[in-house]
Amino acid sequence: MSTETIYTAYQPMLFSLAYRMLGSVMDAEDMVQETFITFERLPNNEEIEHKKAYLCRMVTNRCIDLIRSSAKQREVYVGPWLPEPLLDLRDRADDPSVQYLQEESISTAYLLLLQQLNATERAVFLLRKVFHYSYEEIADMLGKSVPNCRQIARRAKNSIHYEPAEQPSVSVLESKVKEFVDSIMNGNIDKILELVREDVVFYSDGGGKVKAAGVPIYGAASVIQLMQSLRKMYTGKFTCTFTTVNGSPGLILTIDEQQSYVYSFAWSGNQIQNIYAVANPDKLRHLKG
Repeated sequence: MSTETIYTAYQPMLFSLAYRMLGSVMDAEDMVQETFITFERLPNNEEIEHKKAYLCRMVTNRCIDLIRSSAKQREVYVGPWLPEPLLDLRDRADDPSVQYLQEESISTAYLLLLQQLNATERAVFLLRKVFHYSYEEIADMLGKSVPNCRQIARRAKNSIHYEPAEQPSVSVLESKVKEFVDSIMNGNIDKILELVREDVVFYSDGGGKVKAAGVPIYGAASVIQLMQSLRKMYTGKFTCTFTTVNGSPGLILTIDEQQSYVYSFAWSGNQIQNIYAVANPDKLRHLKG
């Protein structure tokens, strides 16, 4: 089997693993690319029997190393940190990577929960829960014992309680996102209050590089005030494009012909629980490719 054939077969799965581990599209792409370059240079790589597991181990350990080496950068990150957005998965229905990304575990809310785990916990949790590897396989990938991997998985599961409330279909959520934007644009406060929870939280990631809220904004009144202020500030300067962001309805704000904000939402039933706005230009560079 040629390296090109192996790449076609396993790149989608490896990218989706790396993206969940890192929360970065560009870093995930780099991890996968470097893994295949290294794999191709291995002597007698054709003799490796379980190539998928071998590549998965390479990517996982590279991600663990990167997470650990970048820990200091994360500690001094300015304002809330949000993952780099993945857009319009539905428009890539023929792309095999989509089957690995069309899960709840790719949502912004879920990726943020994963960030609460250390590198090893994240790897064990994802390999077991999302990619369904056995504990024996995970132990081999990470160089740990089976009992240790089981313990790490339990600890990780107990650390991130994620039980999303039932929510409407994607088509209904699309209409609600559009209603939310229309209500902001028209200053329809009553309608906005119907669409958001009273305890809604707004997270804005500017990374200290563009203007953004430096702390989360809590409560419907404060969030509405912020959104109305932004509308007035950018009146006549922006366009809004509805799209999917991390598998769920979201939107892009283009200001002065630059893609400046990518919004995604977490839902509690029919209402918006959290609003996530990525504005850090470094996290939007991949959208221009």
